[in-house]
Amino acid sequence: MNYEDIKIGDKATIEKIFTSKDVEIFADVTTDKNPIHLDEEFAKNSLFKQRIVHGMLTSSLISAVLGTKLPGENTLYLSQTLKFLNPVYLGDSCVAEVEVMSKRADKKMLTLKTTITTNNGEVEVVVGEAIVKKM
Repeated sequence: MNYEDIKIGDKATIEKIFTSKDVEIFADVTTDKNPIHLDEEFAKNSLFKQRIVHGMLTSSLISAVLGTKLPGENTLYLSQTLKFLNPVYLGDSCVAEVEVMSKRADKKMLTLKTTITTNNGEVEVVVGEAIVKKM
């Protein structure tokens, strides 16, 4: 997609169900072995009563939308704010959405609203804002 074709209000999404294997691989890659993510017995005694997906793993879906859908290939991810509102549990269907909020034509930059929801869009789990440059 060319920068000129992108309009304020354009949206794109990606959906993923996170599995135990996803969480274990992420823990290995990042070395984040917090037992709330990996140990069912530990998690049963936590605030959440079950294992939860790493917040940064969940948030990585935003990068997937930016790099593959909107703005797509040749996007440089410059910054991201994140606010974690609710947990994501194993087996939850997560939908990451980006929405174009503003454009800066002289630098081919975009400001995007970023949201991740579960339960068919009923529960917001992560909200934030991304700034990207279309190369």
